Amino acid sequence: MSTSTKASKAVYIDDLHHDHMMWLNVLRFCKDEIGIFERRMEDVVRRNNAPEVMAELEHFQNQYIREREVIDELKHDIKQHENMLEKEAIAHPIAIDHRHFTDHTELRERMATFEKLYGELKQEFMRWVGRWM
Repeated sequence: MSTSTKASKAVYIDDLHHDHMMWLNVLRFCKDEIGIFERRMEDVVRRNNAPEVMAELEHFQNQYIREREVIDELKHDIKQHENMLEKEAIAHPIAIDHRHFTDHTELRERMATFEKLYGELKQEFMRWVGRWM
């Protein structure tokens, strides 16, 4: 399906809300998981603080700082879209559950990209931990 077709896809408000709630849960989980990974990095450093390990550790620290920023940006944009839907529901309460809305294709694509890149970083981190622990 082409992007232009996706952009014009009509969906119900409940579907958009469900996506928002699911995405916010994923982002919350990832942010919590980053904290766990950072504690794991401390374990690695306690066992091995060779210059190579420290350089690689810095790479992951920087990546996790950036991941947190991306998570915060996504959460903000999702909440903004949720607020827009809420205002629409308040302004036009009659049959809101039966009205069609334009799908949030851009947010969907950004979440898919985030999840892909985060998964790759997680795999890279797990290999690194396995090498040094």
